[in-house]
Amino acid sequence: MVLSSLIITISFTVQASSLEQAKRLHDRITGVPPSITTLIQMSELIEQGKANEAAYIAMESPEFYSTTLKVFASPWTNEDQDIFEPLNDYSATVIGVIRDDIDFRQILQGDFTYIGKPELNLTPYSKVNNTHYDELESKFTNLAEGLIQVSQSSLNGLPSTATAGVLTSRAAAKAFFYLGTNRAMLRFTLMNHLCTDLEPLKDNTLPPDRIRQDVSRSPGGDSRLFINNCSGCHTGMDPLAQAFAYYDYQFDSETDPDALNGSIDYNQAADIDSATGTRVKAKYHFNASSFPYGFVTTNDDWQNYWREGTNQRLGWDQSLPGKGSGMKSLGEELANSEAFAQCQVKKVFKAVCLRDAESSDDLSQIQLSTSSFKQHSYQLKQVFAEVGAYCMGE
Repeated sequence: MVLSSLIITISFTVQASSLEQAKRLHDRITGVPPSITTLIQMSELIEQGKANEAAYIAMESPEFYSTTLKVFASPWTNEDQDIFEPLNDYSATVIGVIRDDIDFRQILQGDFTYIGKPELNLTPYSKVNNTHYDELESKFTNLAEGLIQVSQSSLNGLPSTATAGVLTSRAAAKAFFYLGTNRAMLRFTLMNHLCTDLEPLKDNTLPPDRIRQDVSRSPGGDSRLFINNCSGCHTGMDPLAQAFAYYDYQFDSETDPDALNGSIDYNQAADIDSATGTRVKAKYHFNASSFPYGFVTTNDDWQNYWREGTNQRLGWDQSLPGKGSGMKSLGEELANSEAFAQCQVKKVFKAVCLRDAESSDDLSQIQLSTSSFKQHSYQLKQVFAEVGAYCMGE
């Protein structure tokens, strides 16, 4: 009788543990509690040692797309890295790519965008405003079912060869091509997709031959500031940011000073900028008098100087040439780095485990999931499943 009671107690404890883990796994992935049916189904899979499969069941929930992935992608779409940024073509495309198990590297190079399905009767996509996505969000659309993929070039008028996934989305152009000199697009792409800012990439050993004219070689009259502070960033940044030379964000500053209604603009072969005499946008020649002997941008040819020196640690793909023309080839360069793959895993880890990786076990999981991510054709749901399974016992 005592033995029977002990067996029942042990059985109940194991069952309760799997139910608790299933609930935690579902909560972390979706942000909402599971139904009883889903909870039991996930619990049974966990008891069978199939935690990844249990995580995939959680990812069938609409909240995974409308809440978890919306919050996951929104900070990438604005300079403030605000998680409450409205849904837009950038974040919707990230959500769609994850939903459809598309190779996640394509977000930096593909000719596609995700929009609402025609049967939703939304205001059509516009390249000059966000109304279409505002309506998707305000109507609480189930993004697991309400998004479809279309070619980006059919929406924004860019040639397919000039599209680069979310980098040429309207939201990215509004955030990172707005005014300035287009260096912001490179900086925030590195932050969002390689998990590094420019400061850690400073390397004073690289040649300064591609640093533009607008960078003073003696700021404040002190050349040491350039050598020790400015050069280390610009030696690698400027040769890469040249890929954006034909792009800008176009808006009417008189009627729309906050640049809310504008569109990405691209100089095609026949478009010659009066300020530069080439296809290069005028912003690339701003403040040319700061150092007239600096590099003059005449095209969109880029080169990755970070393939040499300390930044080889980013893990560049040696099968690629490390140089090219335009944003699409630059997106390919960045997306095929080891840093890109590991960055996505780190971001998923924080989103699901609700903390950064800290312990040696955490770091081992990051490495394992990075390898798995690449082995599973860069499908990010696989990473959510593995990381969710890892954290469900906390």
